[in-house]
Amino acid sequence: MSIIRLKELKEMSKEKLEDKMLEMKKELMKAKTQVSSKQNPDKPGKIKEFKKTIARIKTLINMRGEA
Repeated sequence: MSIIRLKELKEMSKEKLEDKMLEMKKELMKAKTQVSSKQNPDKPGKIKEFKKTIARIKTLINMRGEA
C-alpha cells in the first residue's frame, strides 16, 4: 500500500473515500497483528502512516458535511 496524498484524497468521492478507509483499516489490522505476534514489520512507520491517512479521510468526510 502506497502513501496517499491529501490532494488525491480531495479528488475522491464519498464512496471511494469510504472504500479506501476500509482498506486502510484492514492493512492497519494486519500490521498490528504482525507486531503483536513478535514479527518484525516490513516498515516500522507503516502503522503511523495508516492512522494518519484514516484520520485524513474522516476529516475530509466531515468537512464536506457528508457524515
